[in-house]
Amino acid sequence: MSRHQGIGMTSQRTRDRLITRLADEGIKSQAVLEAMRAIPRHIFVDEALASRAYEDTALPIGYNQTISQPYIVARMTEMLLQGGPLNKVLEIGTGSGYQAAILSLLAKEVYSIERIEALLKQARARFQELKLRNIRLKFDDGSLGWPEYGPYDGIVATAAPVEVPMPLLEQLTLGGRLVIPIGTQGVQKLMLYTRTHEGVEEAFIEQVSFVPMLSGNKK
Repeated sequence: MSRHQGIGMTSQRTRDRLITRLADEGIKSQAVLEAMRAIPRHIFVDEALASRAYEDTALPIGYNQTISQPYIVARMTEMLLQGGPLNKVLEIGTGSGYQAAILSLLAKEVYSIERIEALLKQARARFQELKLRNIRLKFDDGSLGWPEYGPYDGIVATAAPVEVPMPLLEQLTLGGRLVIPIGTQGVQKLMLYTRTHEGVEEAFIEQVSFVPMLSGNKK
């Protein structure tokens, strides 16, 4: 049996229970739920934590970073999809790679930036193992975005700046959406910014707790 299928606490049955819970918590997009069902979350955490991979909770991945709670991953992904089909998506903060893996099943091309090189290498190995070939990675400061491949239909950030970085708004297509937590640690709001002909519309989604978005990069 391959490591993807899992056994016991990482089995398909355990995964299915998580999907049921996400639907109960208000995730309506079947495409998002099916992507969450298809991607084995236990591969994105340390083996010692594999038995907790399908709990609806954030887990540590080292370097003071976490893999986000499945509900939040699903919610942020759903918010991006509500803007229409996703051709190109940019992720700020690759982390474990889990969010990018989910997006890779829902978007044509995924671009992801990570400032901690060791995490980026681990994520790249996981994508290769799962044969996810539409994800392009960059070792850099995510707050600047990745203008070379923009503009993007959707941008998602997995770390929280104190205020929205202007380069990210500038790299959205018309009608493109940025889903990002904003604020200081412990007091953050998940926000949706949509680029329109008139400028940028903003909407509050819900209260969240994310690691802070830091500048620079770290080998």
